[in-house]
Amino acid sequence: QVQLVESGGGLVQAGGSLRLSCTASGTIFSINTMAWYRQAPGKQRELVARISTGGTTLYPDSVKGRFTISRDNANNTVYLQMNSLKPEDTAVYYCNTLGIAYPWGKGTLVTVSS
Repeated sequence: QVQLVESGGGLVQAGGSLRLSCTASGTIFSINTMAWYRQAPGKQRELVARISTGGTTLYPDSVKGRFTISRDNANNTVYLQMNSLKPEDTAVYYCNTLGIAYPWGKGTLVTVSS
């Protein structure tokens, strides 16, 4: 069974940085386009970064230039480097494939204080 485990969240002041990690088990990680999503309180889950098997990345305007997604296929891990964090980035962050092929993990909470 596929399991996704996110980590690296925490409390940070506005303008700070965090690096999130997501490790996948039970799947052929390298064949999937992976993505990071987030869900803020009272809002729908949204995609914040994606990375193809070849390393092509894509971001929405809300995080472009501040977030960087990367992947380590050998270790079944995808990362999200978040810089210049804003209070509106506060959310629970999850990883999954672009097509949401696997059960959601528990996510990791990011709280940005103003």
